[in-house]
Amino acid sequence: MTSRHIKIPAGEKIRMGRDGKLQVPDNPIIPYIEGDGTGPDIWRAAVRVFDSAVQKAYGGSKKISWMEVFAGEKSFNMGLGWLPEETIEVYREYLVGIKGPLTTPIGGGIRSLNVALRQLLDLYVCLRPVRYFTGVPSPVKKPEDVDMVIFRENTEDIYAGIEWMTGSPECEKVKRFLIEEMKVNKFRFPGSSSIGIKPISREGSERLVRAAINYALEHNRRSVTLVHKGNIMKFTEGAFKEWGYSLAKREYRENIVTERESWIIGNKDKIPELTAEENARMIDPGYEMMTQEQRGKICSEVEDAHKLLPTHGDGKWKKLLLIRDAIADITLQQVLTRAKEFDVIATMNLEGDFLSDAVAAQVGGIGIAPGANINFITGHAIFEATHGTAPKYANLDMVNPGSVILSGVMMLEFMGWQEAADMIIGAINKTIGQKRVTYDFERLMPGSTLLKCSEFADALIENM
Repeated sequence: MTSRHIKIPAGEKIRMGRDGKLQVPDNPIIPYIEGDGTGPDIWRAAVRVFDSAVQKAYGGSKKISWMEVFAGEKSFNMGLGWLPEETIEVYREYLVGIKGPLTTPIGGGIRSLNVALRQLLDLYVCLRPVRYFTGVPSPVKKPEDVDMVIFRENTEDIYAGIEWMTGSPECEKVKRFLIEEMKVNKFRFPGSSSIGIKPISREGSERLVRAAINYALEHNRRSVTLVHKGNIMKFTEGAFKEWGYSLAKREYRENIVTERESWIIGNKDKIPELTAEENARMIDPGYEMMTQEQRGKICSEVEDAHKLLPTHGDGKWKKLLLIRDAIADITLQQVLTRAKEFDVIATMNLEGDFLSDAVAAQVGGIGIAPGANINFITGHAIFEATHGTAPKYANLDMVNPGSVILSGVMMLEFMGWQEAADMIIGAINKTIGQKRVTYDFERLMPGSTLLKCSEFADALIENM
């Protein structure tokens, strides 16, 4: 690839091997976008931390070759537009990259550069691990209970951008079709309604849940919770749940147990002579009020679970990955009241957006919340600061660089450079433990020392 604006450094490309695993050279070329607003400040701090960790972890045998690419305000001011095609091509060609926060352009065209990158590169997983660092100010009593990894579907749902403004010819055409052809009579105010479409596909749901289960098994996690609003949106979010369970049973039968199966098998372990109908009554207290058809479905479910006894019985199910589901609204309550019950979470685009930020607030806010957008099939991944550009703090060397630093930790882990990643995590723990923090934490931590953005990076490097 040639470009007048992008300088390609010495180094090698990361590639996807035939075995479906990344092939990472010792001197990989990593494209980066420094970001808008506070982006340059946090990037200057973060890149020094990354380079120091790699140097200290591998003694010079490994080194990242950084390649700047352009998007957002910097790109626009260079006359390249908000998201140049060559930037997309670089991320496509070099597989793994990182970026700071980007401005959303005002007016028509691309509504979000972040969403555009995800869709154009089919980065179908938004991966958001949320964990607590001891000493970080938190609004909850037990932030240490939070240790969750959220897999948010990144390409579907209402974020697909299929919508029309009321009054437009397109919107009126869609409404006529719905009302006249589909006989929809549920519009409360049809004349002034805008219309949006919510696509949820089997393929999109399955690849998201598959990625979540693979992650949970690889990292010895306890459970995967499918979060949805399927009690209301039965054919979209409800289908997501059903497709998730179906995939788990079909592809991971020896490694997983569903929550309801665990109840059934647990009952049978305790009372071996239990019949299917007796077990059905135990797992569904409303059994007596069910129709004959409903009872038959429950009994069939119990009989299917009883068939698992040779492989899952006698307590063996307790060592398997638990697959469960939870309604979205109660989940937002229970991540506060029962945080330990949630481990890996798989959910759709909108629910995942709400949930990841809500959980991040429990451990210090999105200022230190990392994020990644990944296609686990092709190996494409862009790691990113999850917060906004905060332009009023730009060039003040003031803000917390934690989000982009922890996103870089995720990138190093994705590359298989675990030693460097662990070194940064250890340094963050130690530095925060010393109460040497940026302004966002300092104002909430009595006895702490206020550091600039660059000084926080210095402290991390010192503590490696």
